[in-house]
Amino acid sequence: EGANVLGVILGDGWYAGRISILGRSAQYGDLLRATWRLEVELPDGTRRVIRPDAAVRSSRGAIDWSDIFIGERHDATAAVQGWDAPTDDAEAFAGWTPCALVPVDVPLVPFVGEPIRRVRELPAQSILTTPAGETVIDFGQVMAGRVRMRVRGERGTVVRLEHAEVLDAEGDFLNNILGVNKDQADEYVLAGDEAGEEWEPLFTFHGFRYVKLIGYPGSPAPEDFTAAVIANDLEQTASFSSSHARLDRLVENTVWSQRSNFLAVPTDCPQRERAGWTGDLQIFAPTAATLMGVAAFLDRWLANVRVDQAAHDGVVPIIVPMPPAMDDPDLPNAGLGDIRDAAGWSDAITIAPWELYRHYGDPRFLRDNLDAMRIWVEHQTAVAASTLPAGLDPATLSEERLARQRLLWNGRMNFGDWLAPSTLDGSRPEADGLDGFAAIMLAPQLTAELTGPLFQIRSLDLYAASAEALGDTATAAQVRAQATAVRAAFAAEYVGDDGRIGPDMQGIAVLALAFDAVPAEVRPRVVERLVELVHEAGIHLDTGFVSVPFLLDVLWDEGHPDLARALLIQDTAPSWLYEVDHGATTIWEAWRAVHEDGTVERMSMNHYAFGCVVDWMMRRLAGIEAVEPGYRRTRIAPDLDGVLDHCRAHVDAPAGRIAVDWRRDGATAELTVELPLGVGADVDLAPGWILDGSAALSPGIHTLRARRTEESTAS
Repeated sequence: EGANVLGVILGDGWYAGRISILGRSAQYGDLLRATWRLEVELPDGTRRVIRPDAAVRSSRGAIDWSDIFIGERHDATAAVQGWDAPTDDAEAFAGWTPCALVPVDVPLVPFVGEPIRRVRELPAQSILTTPAGETVIDFGQVMAGRVRMRVRGERGTVVRLEHAEVLDAEGDFLNNILGVNKDQADEYVLAGDEAGEEWEPLFTFHGFRYVKLIGYPGSPAPEDFTAAVIANDLEQTASFSSSHARLDRLVENTVWSQRSNFLAVPTDCPQRERAGWTGDLQIFAPTAATLMGVAAFLDRWLANVRVDQAAHDGVVPIIVPMPPAMDDPDLPNAGLGDIRDAAGWSDAITIAPWELYRHYGDPRFLRDNLDAMRIWVEHQTAVAASTLPAGLDPATLSEERLARQRLLWNGRMNFGDWLAPSTLDGSRPEADGLDGFAAIMLAPQLTAELTGPLFQIRSLDLYAASAEALGDTATAAQVRAQATAVRAAFAAEYVGDDGRIGPDMQGIAVLALAFDAVPAEVRPRVVERLVELVHEAGIHLDTGFVSVPFLLDVLWDEGHPDLARALLIQDTAPSWLYEVDHGATTIWEAWRAVHEDGTVERMSMNHYAFGCVVDWMMRRLAGIEAVEPGYRRTRIAPDLDGVLDHCRAHVDAPAGRIAVDWRRDGATAELTVELPLGVGADVDLAPGWILDGSAALSPGIHTLRARRTEESTAS
């Protein structure tokens, strides 16, 4: 009714702002645009459609700059009053610039999924004066978000807020993120309002726990600062609470890292790169789907994967959306060389849809992506047939060996088992004298030739399973036959009779066992060698980025559950609980991001990938595991012989909540299971435990008791 106005504030955002590894701006365009279609129904029943026209005006306003990476500067002295209020006063828009009408030259796609919004607020915990004399606000939690500030001071006073995730060993503010245009700083120019002012940036977010305060007038108080946590508003769909407080904290840290990085796209970190690394996502997908309702979020991202794949001739890029600057051969590419597709990264197109189908039971995830899966495995097959590993001369190979090599996707550089600990800490002979980027690239040099065909097998298996789930049994059979041939070629080329594979590293053995790339007659020796490697590392993991999700499952399934448990609760680096014991509130990028002496590496403190272990904890410790897609049939298998005395957990399946609450008391245990309508379950206890009652459960709430036989001993 009455007079109305449509006012819009625009920021550079992902479109024109600085983004991704290179931090370059305007990668998609430098002309900010807005469009709308307003439909007004008049009293007489007619409808009026309002679109942009030549009458639209714009003004710079109070925002001097606004950028995802470098932050936002707001000059309150330049604020435009009444910009969003209707007026007949032509002078109100004096000095405003006419907007240009431009055609919409790209398809407009509606946003799908939960909106990005302030999902919670955290009050400042304390304000510190550091040894260096700086004023630093501590919010007590690493997060993605921004700060709302109350302030009173003279007009023109500039307050600067610099954001970081950690303090250094001396307790001083440390910018732990290096790179071009990674400032993470906001500035506010006071208007001088005697009643005080309140400000929160509009178009930026930062990865931080600590904020260095510069230029604040007067004495700051904690109540003047609030952190707004920014994320896609995803529902948390799982919980885990146990007798082991540090494991509970590990789960909480993982939830925080997912919340911080499921923001518009599934980013690797919310500060340095904020890029949709495909490897990070596929590693974390099972845990992501368990902890939060990610169906719409990842459905939207997979649509971007398909678009980028089509734009790159069937190659699934290592980052999606793939920033245009990364495709420019004349620009620096962060030392990544010619890596554009990579084992364990590009395979996200087969892995992520399958994990979504497994969790939600919706075949649409497979149907929408099946053709992209086909294109990807055909790309792997074509590259395998036309390339060989460096150093192999086809003229020197027998026909038989050349034929095997032509089946294997092993002739291109990729990330390999990225960040394998022994390649970074100098414990491998090849790492002697290496540091910095040279040390980081050692894992690819040692393992890329093997991770290629291993993930080729993984993608072939999942493509075949997806085709079969959709009723295409002929394609499934054909693809499985190819996978069998690749397995045989891999085993002949790389698996030794003594159980050693390639460079003889934990991660390669884990992947080969997990993907069934080891002949049955050699498998026991490969398992034995893996166990030896774990013991040689002092009961520490030495698995890299793409193998760590499978480590504990492989040990468990191959008859070494005690070793899997020992790795989980290991508290010296590299380990999950080392991070917890050293103050982590999220998951670190690397196991030794903070050293024993407090030295802090300049890297991300908020990378969700290694939180992939939470999927294992939910299945193996709490004991909730989907047997059929969508949890239609569920396995309840609590770890009554392990490190926990009790555990309470739940997963919100499509049909409703599945919950377990179990407690062990010596040789007896009590288990309460809640199942929704449409879900059946089978209780599967470890050998030596006897269930009193039926193991087959129907929907409802069940209280069960179990006892340990005299022959069984707890771990």
